[in-house]
Amino acid sequence: MTRQRLVVIGNGMAGARAVEEVLARGGADMFDITMFGDEPYGNYNRIMLSNVLSGVQDASEIYINPLDWYADNAITLHTGSPVTEIDRAARVVMSEAGVKAHYDVLLIATGSRAFIPPVENIRNDKGELREGVFGFRSIDDCTGIMATAKRSKVAAVIGGGLLGLEAARGLLNHGCEVHVIHLSKHLMNAQLDTQGGAILRRQMEEMGVVIHLGKSTEAVLGDGRITGLRFKDGDTLACDMLVVSAGIRPNVEVAQRAGLTVERAIVVDNHMRCLDDRRIFVVGECAQHRGKVYGLVAPLWDQAKVFADHVTDRNLDAAYHGSKLATKLKVMGVELASMGITDPVDERDEVIQFSEPGRGTYKKLIVREGRLVGGILMGDISKAAYLMQAFDRDSKLPEERLGLLFDLGTPSQKITLDEMPADQQVCNCNGVTKEAIGACVKSGRKTTKAVMDATRAGMGCGSCKSLVGEVVAWFAGGAVEEDPSIHYYVPCIPMTKPELVAAVRDQELRSVSSVFRALSGGIEDAASKPALASLLITIWAGEYEDERDARFINDRVHANIQKDGTFSVVPEMAGGVTSPDDLIRIAEVAKKYNVPLVKLTGGQRIDLVGISKEDLPKVWADLGMPSGHAYGKSYRTCKSCIGTEFCRFGLGDSMGLATKIEKRFRGVDSPAKLKLATAGCPRNCSEAMVKDIGAVAIGNDKWEIYVGGAAGAHIRKGDVLCTVDGEDAVMQITARFMQYYRENAKWKERTYTFVERVGIERLRAVVVDDSDGIVEALDAAMQRSVDAAYDPWQEAVHPRTANQFSDLLVADGAG
Repeated sequence: MTRQRLVVIGNGMAGARAVEEVLARGGADMFDITMFGDEPYGNYNRIMLSNVLSGVQDASEIYINPLDWYADNAITLHTGSPVTEIDRAARVVMSEAGVKAHYDVLLIATGSRAFIPPVENIRNDKGELREGVFGFRSIDDCTGIMATAKRSKVAAVIGGGLLGLEAARGLLNHGCEVHVIHLSKHLMNAQLDTQGGAILRRQMEEMGVVIHLGKSTEAVLGDGRITGLRFKDGDTLACDMLVVSAGIRPNVEVAQRAGLTVERAIVVDNHMRCLDDRRIFVVGECAQHRGKVYGLVAPLWDQAKVFADHVTDRNLDAAYHGSKLATKLKVMGVELASMGITDPVDERDEVIQFSEPGRGTYKKLIVREGRLVGGILMGDISKAAYLMQAFDRDSKLPEERLGLLFDLGTPSQKITLDEMPADQQVCNCNGVTKEAIGACVKSGRKTTKAVMDATRAGMGCGSCKSLVGEVVAWFAGGAVEEDPSIHYYVPCIPMTKPELVAAVRDQELRSVSSVFRALSGGIEDAASKPALASLLITIWAGEYEDERDARFINDRVHANIQKDGTFSVVPEMAGGVTSPDDLIRIAEVAKKYNVPLVKLTGGQRIDLVGISKEDLPKVWADLGMPSGHAYGKSYRTCKSCIGTEFCRFGLGDSMGLATKIEKRFRGVDSPAKLKLATAGCPRNCSEAMVKDIGAVAIGNDKWEIYVGGAAGAHIRKGDVLCTVDGEDAVMQITARFMQYYRENAKWKERTYTFVERVGIERLRAVVVDDSDGIVEALDAAMQRSVDAAYDPWQEAVHPRTANQFSDLLVADGAG
């Protein structure tokens, strides 16, 4: 078969997904594929840009198809090379850089750009956005916004839709005073009604965002850099940066120059073909179908499938008939689901409504002739999956309406897999039906992971993963297979943890990047980086080569990120014991930095919640206390009761032992967090029996050591590992168990799972009885880790190596 030339203009989510669908239908054997992208990157998830701006994720973590993916699939990718011309007669496209590519089939997936309204003085003499003014649409936009926010005091955001509010959240995290200017009378008017918008406004204002509604911006003030805004009502607002999130405009210029039919966007038929040229298809935000242009992901996926079916001749009857708009999202930490209309428009419309503004809960359904035509769920979206399915399928709703919004205490009528219709969606994010999963299983894929990789089921929000597994098992019956990758320590390296440890030691791989180069063919996987970093720290201790992008945001900034993007700071308070001077210091810091919440933790410490990222080094310097390591996969804290000195029941010095434990193990990394406790007697006031490791005094200087306890989402009383004489023995056995756990547990595996998996008898034999002859090695390895541990707060205040706070410190004259 003669191979055809498929050229794709656009390397965003639509273009790359369409190519994935082509490849899934055998397109690699049918086409030579060439792609052009405006940006110098692989395909990334634009939905996650708000997380990058707020600091929750690194830009490297939001890539869907990194550059290696294109090479692996024999795709020629021209990055940073927008197409400027389409010669339909010669069937060739030309890029801005002068690159030409001939096509047999052309796909236009140019997406959209941020709409910059024609506000006076918003652009400079060159037609560029004025200094301090940004759109919010790309990684480069995020980079510019973050750099400017660090030196700005007051930031304005034009647009109170989803992206505008997410931009506001990011700017708050960078320490700016933030104002949102919105033309409509309520926020997110495309998804919410007036009442829902009012509740959302209240929540935004509680977070510190100043909201201006019904405001139209007339001019940007300032000759060079922006100094403020003037509104049409005559009011002004002083600000030193501006983010514009006032909607999007389809990128259609190259299509217009080529003579294609363009209205709001490029007009297509039900096959996603241009009306003027059967060789040219269009998908995504630049496509107009039946008068509508879609900006959500689900329609994009559907369009990509129809395109792929036609160009691969897989299904020439495939047709796109439009999409019913429903979305589930999170706005500044507030969960929201919206579908269809937001207000009744027909006298037949029935409205079911519940509002609890104080709790941020709002629910509204619009039902017409027994079918859902609109809905809003805010705060509590537990019913969203069912309602979105009913909306999408136009299903008849039950007569009893209250149960549509609330669980009324009766058993749920769970549909069995036998009863589930073939066309019912199992994965709403990616539109994967029960029938599609069945076809995938019948094609030979008999593991959940293989089906997920092939269909993308469960790879959106992830909430349907367990159901996907059940459906795979149902179709596979007795032929379901175990995926060997479930035993890999990280997905991208086909090795168990012991095999990986041996390879790392044999090849002396001391950095995450060196592991990728040596063991995964040079292919980096962002999701695997934190697990590998933890493993390398355990193996090499002070010889580990730290690469900041390999750590979670918490580990990179040495604080615990909150849902609004601010951070929580927990100073060390060994054994829950403090002093008046420390308490005064903590109080002064809380007042100086306007900390919104000062909280006593379950680990007997004080938590300062709501600190901006930029203030962290200054907070640590003013505290002058060691980090409590409340943010990492590491030793956290050792809780204690008041022991023998004050308690009349005390049989052992629990406070003194807790202090020794805390001082020795502070900052030691582990596969998951470790919470410890000491109890001065079996009354167990410090809950030592339900900690990862607990020591309980039983008299005559004897201590029982418990391991594998839990008292959070999982409840488990720990197993007695052994009884020892004296505090030194407690310290020794604790260290040996911790080190064995560090070397043998899976990434994120808590001790309560680890102990059950390995077995307490096996653990007792290894750690206590030295059945494997390794306790001396365990002792030595733990000592190396203890010796290599350091206070990361002091490293940030007085850097010994480069880190992400260096620019702040230099700016402040510190370090």
